[in-house]
Formats: sequence, structure tokens, C-alpha cells
Amino acid sequence: MSDHPIVYLFVHVICGVHGREKLLARPVRRVLFTHMQKEGEEKGIRIIAVNGVEDHIHLLVQLMPSQNLVQVVKSIKAASSGWLNENKLLPAPFEWDESYYALSVSPSSVKQIKDYIEKQEDHHKTKTLDAELEAFERLKESL
Repeated sequence: MSDHPIVYLFVHVICGVHGREKLLARPVRRVLFTHMQKEGEEKGIRIIAVNGVEDHIHLLVQLMPSQNLVQVVKSIKAASSGWLNENKLLPAPFEWDESYYALSVSPSSVKQIKDYIEKQEDHHKTKTLDAELEAFERLKESL
């Protein structure tokens, strides 16, 4: 065994735009997601996948042993909303909802969740965020 901990903690995080406003148009999302991954890398936050639609985003994050979920999500949300506002990419100040959803992901499911996140635009042509979150709630209730 290694002298260092070997940790595989993966979390699927869903963050909504404040008030579920549809503010994140495709061109804004493209630059935002690139910025989020670069910024995360600089802060030691491993964002494996990020994608979304106008009113919410999905992230797949690998937590390191010294990180906790609350701090990581808070950092990602603060940095991304700050960047959007500083660069005036939207007509009004941008905010994320205070709350978020987080689901643990088994290492054996990382590829499946990554694929799911990458197909968000297709997925949300037929399903709203509320319908998606209801499905997650049903999963929780079946435990």
C-alpha cells in the first residue's frame, strides 16, 4: 500500500441560476465552462465534467482528501458568478441559487455520469430541471 491516501470521491453537483432564470445562453455557457475548469484547476479543484442549459449546470467533481464539498461548491459558484459579473457577460448581475444538489458517484459510474453531463442540451429538450430533480428524489426514497 502507498504512503499516501488513495481517495476516489466523486460528486455530481447541480447548481441552479437564482430564481431559475434562463440567463445562460449557449455562447455564455461555452466561455463560462472553459473558465470554470481553468479556475478550478488553479485552485486545486478537479472538475471532470461541466455542462448545462440556460437555468442550471451539472458538474462532476473529484474531491481530494483535504477538500470538503461545501467549500468546493462555494468556491466554484463564487468564482464563476464573480467572473460573469466582472466581465459583464450578462445584462444584469448574475447569481446562483444558494442551494444545490449533490449526489455521490461510484468510481465505476464516473464515465456514465460524465456522458450524462455532456448530453445536457439533448436531455433537457424533453425534461425540465424539476422533473430531473424529482427523479433524483425518487432515487433517494428508494434507499
